[in-house]
Amino acid sequence: MGMEEKAGPLSEAVEWFLDHLTAEKGVSANTIVAYRNDLELAGSFFSKLAINSWSSLSEAEIVRYEASLAVGIARSTAQRRLSSLRSFLKFLKSRNVGPPADLPGTGGFKRGRSLPKALSLDQMLQVLDAADPSTAFGLRDRALMELIYGAGLRVSEAVTLKMEELDVENAAIRITGKRGKTRWIPVPEQTMAWVERYLRDGRQSLVRSATNLVLLSDRGLALIRQTAYKKIEQYALRAGITGGVSPHVLRHTYAVHLLQGGADLRAVQELLGHESIATTQIYTQLDLDEVKKRYRAAHPRK
Repeated sequence: MGMEEKAGPLSEAVEWFLDHLTAEKGVSANTIVAYRNDLELAGSFFSKLAINSWSSLSEAEIVRYEASLAVGIARSTAQRRLSSLRSFLKFLKSRNVGPPADLPGTGGFKRGRSLPKALSLDQMLQVLDAADPSTAFGLRDRALMELIYGAGLRVSEAVTLKMEELDVENAAIRITGKRGKTRWIPVPEQTMAWVERYLRDGRQSLVRSATNLVLLSDRGLALIRQTAYKKIEQYALRAGITGGVSPHVLRHTYAVHLLQGGADLRAVQELLGHESIATTQIYTQLDLDEVKKRYRAAHPRK
């Protein structure tokens, strides 16, 4: 079976599961190998505990296996092995031959999300001011950064923004984000002023053929994400800010500045286009206790 110690009587169910993945799910050969290795290791562990059937596996034994993964291996490896066991036991339960124990959780070995540090207002203004407004390219770059910081757009949303999605009169932008969800975003007066200046004094000199994209490359084509990343990092360095300032940092800074200014967490969730408020909470690194304090301070019922 490819391992030093086989799972014995537990291996038959594993083969059943792997056959299912291959025949019915079309899983790749490499993935099957990974599942097999992970489940053989789990089977060997439980065999040493005198477990002869997956259906007799108890929650305590699953916990012991999970604890064994916390020592001597990378977190990513432990996460994968536990995820493999969870998928396998879920399969057995769906066939009414799984253990009565709850499925193992898989969150314990996940790495914490590596979030960027928000820029201060002074730093953010220095980055914005690093673009030269006397050239069409500089105006374009200023508009790009203004849209990400001023409106909280994802870089993909900024570079694909169309002229008809700009509502200059009402200072708003219509964005169709992930999963086709549309949201309207109010745009700060200064941000819209820079966008209008770019449209008036910069975009026309970049146009090479008919296009409805707001932001154009130096050659009049669609501005690509990689270019946006490179330019923003360059402007940050020009402003004396190191550490890899990216479009995500600007969007993160937008959210943090809104919340520091007293914006409602739910409103920020809608502006960012997050499906879950939990994502917004993690994204902005806000302590939930701090959010509760704000609501308690504002709500008439103490």
